[in-house]
Order: sequence, then C-alpha cells, then structure tokens
Amino acid sequence: MRTGRVERNTNETQISVELNLDGEGVYDISTGIGFLDHMLEQLSRHGLIDLKVKAKGDLHIDFHHTTEDVGIAIGEAFTQALGDRRGITRYGSALSPMDEALTRVALDASNRPYLVWKVEFVRDKLGDMDTELFKEWFGGFAQAAGLTLHVETFYGENNHHIIESCFKGLARALRQAVEIDPRKADQVPSTKGVLGGSL
Repeated sequence: MRTGRVERNTNETQISVELNLDGEGVYDISTGIGFLDHMLEQLSRHGLIDLKVKAKGDLHIDFHHTTEDVGIAIGEAFTQALGDRRGITRYGSALSPMDEALTRVALDASNRPYLVWKVEFVRDKLGDMDTELFKEWFGGFAQAAGLTLHVETFYGENNHHIIESCFKGLARALRQAVEIDPRKADQVPSTKGVLGGSL
C-alpha cells in the first residue's frame, strides 16, 4: 500500500492528513469549512484515495490559511505515498462535466510543480467562501504533490458546479496518473531515471 501521513502545525493551522493511494475512496474529513470538506470527499471518492483530514485553523480571520494549508498537507502526504514514483503511469487527464459546467484537468506527476489555472467564477463568493481561495488550494496541492497541473473550465453558470467539476476532474486524472503500469512497474517513468529537477 502506498500511504502517507503528515502533521502540519503552524501559528495559523493545525492539520493532520492520512492518505492511501491504493484505497477505495473512504474518507473522514473535517476542516471547519463545510464546502471544502465536500470537495475533498469528491477527491477521495472519485480518485479511489482513502483520505483522512483533520484541520483547525484561524477561521475567525478568514478561510485562506486553512484552505491553502490543507492543500499543502494533502500534497505532502501524496508525495510521501508516491516515494520515487517508480512504476506510475505518470500522466493523467479528465474531462469532467457537472450539469452545465465542463472542466478539463491534465497533469504530469513529474515532481516539477506548476499550476495553470484557467477557471472563472460567476460570483466572488460560494456561501461564506471566497471563490479565489480554490486557486490557493490547487496551487498549494500542486506544489507539495510535485504536479504539473493544468485546470481549465470551458464554461459554467453555477459556482458550485464549476468548482465541483474541477475537483472531480482532478480526482479522475490523479487516479489515472498514479496507477502502476504493469509493463514498467520497476522503472521510474523518465528517460533521466529520476523524476524532478530541471527539464
């Protein structure tokens, strides 16, 4: 089993994450931000990643620190679980429709983090949550997980549908990228023999 466990404690947040990439999509998530919990449940369920997240943050200020730090902590657990990334398919992509919204997610688990975020929301808020914070989550996750990650929503009219299509697309792309390729299960998927560093 490819598992990761991370404790992230700062003056702003206290976060624990347990993750199993070879799971069944079982989750136990409590961040204090209801909608973020809902999105992480989608990530777990559709990515077949067992995920446990407990977070306490300075929500009396705003949701920024908790949202970003949860992304970082999950990304660190993801990196831990992948190890040297030997045998993985490495690339993944998904088209994710959610009612009227459609998002494309493409990623390379290259250990060279980069985020391209082309997602526009129809309003600045989703309930109590600033929609700009979703980019912070994806950025923190991509950086810590070592992903080159491209997220592009083609269209959508409902903020809930737009961001849910992003998380579900990420889940499906991750599931594809981290699967073991039986023809190359003993090799790192790079001509360099190692993932990370310069091109």
